[in-house]
Amino acid sequence: MAIAYFSTPLGTAKIEGDENGISVISIADEGDPGAELKQAKQISETIPAVLQEGIKQLQYYFEGKRNDFDFKLNPSGTEFQKKVWKALLEIPFGKTCSYMDLSKKLGDVKAIRAVASANGKNPLWIVVPCHRVIGTDGSLTGYAGGLWRKKWLLEHENPSTQQSLFE
Repeated sequence: MAIAYFSTPLGTAKIEGDENGISVISIADEGDPGAELKQAKQISETIPAVLQEGIKQLQYYFEGKRNDFDFKLNPSGTEFQKKVWKALLEIPFGKTCSYMDLSKKLGDVKAIRAVASANGKNPLWIVVPCHRVIGTDGSLTGYAGGLWRKKWLLEHENPSTQQSLFE
C-alpha cells in the first residue's frame, strides 16, 4: 500500500492506494497540538506512481479546474456502506441533499441513522462527496473533518455570486 501526504487549502491530506485503486483520502486533524509542524514534515517529496493521478485531480479540484474525479477507487467497507458511498457519488457537484433524501433514495426512510453513520465512515474525502449531505432543515450537520471544512467545501463548489448595481 502506497501512502503520500500533500498540502490542500484545508490542511495536509493523506492518500493511500495501490494498483487496485485509491482506498483512503483523509485530512489531518488540525485540533492536534503541534499539527502545523507535523504537517509540514509530512508533505511527501516523491509521490508513488499509483497515487499521482489522484493527487493531481484533487489539486485541480482545489484550484477550481475540476468538479469530478475519474481515478480508480477501492474503499474498504461493508456492503451497506459501499451502497451509501455509491449513492453519494450521484450527488451533483455544487448541489446538496439531506440525510432523509439519501435514505429515501436507498429505499428505506427508517435507515436514516445507518445512512448517516455510513456517510461518516466514508474513507474517500471529497471524492465521495459526503460533505454534500446536510440536515433536512438545511443545517450543516456532522462532518468528520470539522464543520468549517464542510462549509468551505460547499462554498468552493457553489460560490455565491455577488450582484453588481452596475450591470
